[in-house]
Amino acid sequence: MSAITSIADLQKLAEKKSRENQAYSKIVTLCAGTGCCASGCLPVLASLRDELEAQGLAQKIKIRTTGCHGFCEQGPLMVIEPGNTFYRWIKVEDVPEIVCETLGQDKIIERLEYIDPASGKKVSCETDIPFYKAQDRSILGQNKVIDPCDINDYIANGGYSALVKVLTSMKPDGIIEEIKESGLRGRGGGGFPTGRKWEYCRAAEGSPKYVICNADEGDPGAYMDRSVLEGNPHAVIEGMLIGAFAIGAEHGYIYVRNEYPLAVKHSKIALVQAEELGLLGKNILGTDFSFDIKVARGGGAFVCGESSALMVSLEGKVGEPRPKDIHTTEKGFMDLPTNLNNVETWANVPSIINRGAAWFASKGTDKSKGTKIFALTGQIKNTGLIEVDMGITLREIIYDIGGGPFNGKKIKAVQTGGPSGGCLPEERFDLPVDFEALTEAGSMVGSGGMVVMDESACMVDVAKYFLNFLLDESCGKCVPCRVGLSRMLEIITDITEGNGTEEKLGLLKDTAETVSLASLCALGKTAPNPVLSTIRYFQAEYEAHIKENRCPAGVCRDLIHYSINEDNCNGCGACLKACPHDAISGEKKEVHRIDDDNCQKCGICKEACKFEAIIVS
Repeated sequence: MSAITSIADLQKLAEKKSRENQAYSKIVTLCAGTGCCASGCLPVLASLRDELEAQGLAQKIKIRTTGCHGFCEQGPLMVIEPGNTFYRWIKVEDVPEIVCETLGQDKIIERLEYIDPASGKKVSCETDIPFYKAQDRSILGQNKVIDPCDINDYIANGGYSALVKVLTSMKPDGIIEEIKESGLRGRGGGGFPTGRKWEYCRAAEGSPKYVICNADEGDPGAYMDRSVLEGNPHAVIEGMLIGAFAIGAEHGYIYVRNEYPLAVKHSKIALVQAEELGLLGKNILGTDFSFDIKVARGGGAFVCGESSALMVSLEGKVGEPRPKDIHTTEKGFMDLPTNLNNVETWANVPSIINRGAAWFASKGTDKSKGTKIFALTGQIKNTGLIEVDMGITLREIIYDIGGGPFNGKKIKAVQTGGPSGGCLPEERFDLPVDFEALTEAGSMVGSGGMVVMDESACMVDVAKYFLNFLLDESCGKCVPCRVGLSRMLEIITDITEGNGTEEKLGLLKDTAETVSLASLCALGKTAPNPVLSTIRYFQAEYEAHIKENRCPAGVCRDLIHYSINEDNCNGCGACLKACPHDAISGEKKEVHRIDDDNCQKCGICKEACKFEAIIVS
């Protein structure tokens, strides 16, 4: 590839790629993100290529492998253009029919169509699927039209035009002012104004300066940053280039979890391609601006998502936070001025430069602008990655996009913000999703995790689960976090085992508030959120555990009892066969019994019984 030295070169390359795409009669976009790879998309891809070759269609039909489309539970999935035909749960054996019927004759294969769980109707067009219709996919939508391993695809869709714009017609102060006016705030959890951070780093003394992309995404069930970096690494790179030019930085790093091999691979390929085109390295686009980026792999420590711990880790030391009396914009990596933003924040920058601050600021609320990507999981019909305007309500996300409860049970709560977030009850679902509203309610936007729970969840047990995770991931450097989380876990474990008291509940709350106030870093300061929010909104469940030795949800094993309802039991023997502990006895067609001494309260018998004869009390 020849180096690009002007905007004319970039336009020529974009036009060339567009002409190549127009030469195909159809384009098959196959999701090859981590989720779809796990579901078997690679054998489907190989079969599709072989079948097109066998049918003599390889020169007429283009296969584009892309990053995540968001609707991960439907994978492997593909979209066929023109027509916007959406197929899901594709298997290798479906490929010959897809090539023959849909690609060859424009016929829809009904069994591969999406079925809306709310209406039961089949939907053939991707844009008509309710999961997608209610979203604003400014960033995620780019994944579908870009092969992450082909820089030309990115350029054909306007890629690197924002970089050309800033290098040819904008000053660093003007770029920072544009980002400030857009209202972009950090998407990694803190929500700090991005333009102000850039301004601080530009004004800081010291050289060289660094910009870093934080792709150390450690929240359980969260994969927003991974999917953006896998599917559109050039948007992140272009954002970092623009930020570096504005700040005056010479070097950059993408700090990505080693557990994200596809993100690491695609990032490295993208960096090599950008260097070959002269978009990275020395004298970019013939200017005096030089900038390089390296990929650094993290070791998987949750605490390394914290800014100062990440930079210490990048230096080759143990990743532990340090006091924030001096900000990393002044003394960060190698004690030099360093600007850290997460993947989603960097990916927003090119669009803001191209479309203008007003475009971005028109989305969202007064203080929380733009869109935000969330990992929507839990007890709902539709799960996956979603991108929505800030300010949308939790209810709209859960019911309009998520489709509501999948098993008919009432939704009880939603936990936002990852393991350090809070649990909000159904009566707070009309809250707007923005930084201030969720924080005031006892939760947070965080990096974007969102777990929906129905009435089968015990909120005391949920708080215990997140405390276990956070205690394991705490670096242990400061006493409030190291000791406080251990004491909190001991108290809440006592409550779930029937050894709780009202005095212990008060001590739990006091300890949580102390940990929140006195901890060194954000992990410790936010770790009490699951406990404090569940006490605030679900205190009745705590009191049932303490005063009645009862778990209302039937989750805490020490507080529940399994028995068989004689009126419902017909002696079918399903529970007896399923029990792995020999705790059930009874003759065929006679009422069965559960032996309390042998019962391990695993719930397998309840799942096996079709007549609702198993009672949990």
